[in-house]
Amino acid sequence: MGYRLKVMGLMTLCALLFVQAKAQELLNYPLDTVNGEEVYRYQVEKSIGLYRVGVNFNVPQSEIVRLNPQLRERGLHFGETLLIPTKRPVVISTKPRIVETIVKETKVMPEPEPKDTVIAQDTVIATDTIVPDTRRVVELALMLPFESQQTKRSGNAERMMEVYQGALLALRDLHNDSTLYRLRVYDSERSERRVQALCDSTELDHVQGIVGLVYPIQIARMATWCAAHQVPLLLPFSDDIDLANQPQVLQFNSTDEQEADSLCAWLKQKGDNVHCVLVEVRDADLSGSIRTLRKRMNAHQIAYTALPLRDLLNDSAAYALDIEKENVIILHSDRYQQARIVLPHIESLRNVGHNVRIVSQYAWQKEHIDLPQVYTSVFTANTDPEAYNALWKETYVNEHVSESPRYDLLGYDLMRAMVAWLNGEKEMKGLQSDIRWIQVNNGGWQNACVEVKSEK
Repeated sequence: MGYRLKVMGLMTLCALLFVQAKAQELLNYPLDTVNGEEVYRYQVEKSIGLYRVGVNFNVPQSEIVRLNPQLRERGLHFGETLLIPTKRPVVISTKPRIVETIVKETKVMPEPEPKDTVIAQDTVIATDTIVPDTRRVVELALMLPFESQQTKRSGNAERMMEVYQGALLALRDLHNDSTLYRLRVYDSERSERRVQALCDSTELDHVQGIVGLVYPIQIARMATWCAAHQVPLLLPFSDDIDLANQPQVLQFNSTDEQEADSLCAWLKQKGDNVHCVLVEVRDADLSGSIRTLRKRMNAHQIAYTALPLRDLLNDSAAYALDIEKENVIILHSDRYQQARIVLPHIESLRNVGHNVRIVSQYAWQKEHIDLPQVYTSVFTANTDPEAYNALWKETYVNEHVSESPRYDLLGYDLMRAMVAWLNGEKEMKGLQSDIRWIQVNNGGWQNACVEVKSEK
């Protein structure tokens, strides 16, 4: 008898724990408010039907179909997002609160702290307020490779997180009594399939502007969707998209031509006191930015000597130098590893009496490399953003670690630029870069204010 009682007690305890775990799991799905009704956002898992969804959430199937009328025509599809009623009263608040929720990992996270927050595959920034009829709602989406599914996240993922944090602060700063901004955040990963799934779902039906995407194959797919739905797509980094054939694309980063012309302007300011040495990093570069730089240097009548990288690395570069002038060695690459490799060889040229300096495409202040860098003004703050830093500290309860580039400031400028565009404004002053959109051959738009500047 005692053994049976123990078994029954254990089974009862397990049942209670299961119920509590299931209740907690449901509570951890993303919350949203639709037409004054609080709902969960649930992404359909593999091998699950409508009956099982209803059982898991303890709601009738008819209630699920009521909130998701598309189910009447085509049934349930794996990966689509359903609205599930919570059966709880809606909390009314006069001030929006930004809440981050995780879909794939089904756990709620507080607002992110820099360097520590992990974003899952689908993240939704929502509010718990009932939107008044008079309030304008602006739905935005941020798509970046957060690498949430990888065991070890790279430094690139940390930079994407900073872009996200800056974007959140921009929307908080833009909040007013007449407009409510709602942000959906997605880990775009490196997969075209991931973007294709979003385009094929109803997830983006009410999105009015998209910021992000990095890889060309993803950009091409999303640009097609944006053209069909008349939704602007603001690209923060990519500069190899054909803007003439992408009318909905806004390209924030500089093009090869902009960088080359700005570098030429910097060199011309130095007059005849410098001798340019252009390092040919690898053969592939000759068909890209190096070829563009050569063309623009010829157009600006700037003489240069081409130096193969192998000659620099085997210490036979002296033939390319001018002993009477300062030799500006141009390493037209954004790869830190390449800059790190050539530095000892540049130093060896200095040690034997040559006047040399290196100019590279980006700044690597984080790695403490002492270079006279040249890099895009997207990553160059001309003024100290005191008000922004105060907002950062108030939101994330810590000081921002100052380094260059500051991707949080980039995210702030990107999100404000998208909102300005939706409001019909084609010019904006940013914290790091002013923005002035110009149309390219009656197609997409390019930021004309981005230019390359020298730090020293």
